Amino acid sequence: MTQSAAQPLTIAYSPCPNDTFVFDAWAHGRVPGAPAPAVTFADIDITNGMAERGESDVLKVSYAVLPWVLDDYALLPCGGALGRGCGPLVLTREPGAAKDLAGKTVAVPSERSTAYLLFRLWAAAEVPGGVGEIRVLPFHEIMPAVRDGLVDAGLVIHEARFTYQNYGLHSLADMGEHWELTTGLPIPLGAIIAKRSLGAERLRELADAIRTSVRMAWDDPAASRPYVLEHAQEMDPRVADQHIGLYVNEFTADLGEDGYAAVRGLLTRAAAEGLVPPLGPDALEFA
Repeated sequence: MTQSAAQPLTIAYSPCPNDTFVFDAWAHGRVPGAPAPAVTFADIDITNGMAERGESDVLKVSYAVLPWVLDDYALLPCGGALGRGCGPLVLTREPGAAKDLAGKTVAVPSERSTAYLLFRLWAAAEVPGGVGEIRVLPFHEIMPAVRDGLVDAGLVIHEARFTYQNYGLHSLADMGEHWELTTGLPIPLGAIIAKRSLGAERLRELADAIRTSVRMAWDDPAASRPYVLEHAQEMDPRVADQHIGLYVNEFTADLGEDGYAAVRGLLTRAAAEGLVPPLGPDALEFA
């Protein structure tokens, strides 16, 4: 695979441990034949917006944003985050029930995030009368905002599953648990997309590079550790390891039949509720 030095391949993903673990080998030139990518680190709300504006060749985005970007971007069959037992949580200061959220203010990491889409599907079924104000905050600000009473509840993702007790918070509901119980499918969270204008051959090569990077990380986890911890925002190394163990799995290497079924299931269900535009029949096809 070749890439013009004048036009380096641009990629944007989060500084979270699962992303830095997955992309370490590629970002540091250890994947044979892969171009050296120009990396931008950004929170998921930022990368979702970048995708809608076409600002990078390759991006980690929320699956929920796909209906707005698949005309220009292709979903790559690897590198993303799906799984079981890894869904977003709704946190509150005091123990409670779903009905307690009626009319309340809830902080979310992005209005186009998969977490928020799962939350909306859950709330439609479980919160009579619906919630009140939705406030978008960077995900690392959500737990402090709930703790400090700035919002009534917060929708959290990633390592917050392991650390919310440190803030004295309680898990009101698990969006992933609700999704798995009602569908039997894994939870689709983060997707890797690439510009269709790169061409089918280049897209296949990029997918191969990402798969190789994932496998190299599994084969030698110690090699990625400096990169992971450098960008983990002072995260406890044990939490970083738990984060990687939860979000980097067989679906990261290849979506497979169950992975694609989960993505189609989420977006079809959301479209039926009027939450996202409907997908075309071939929208998820790769290269």
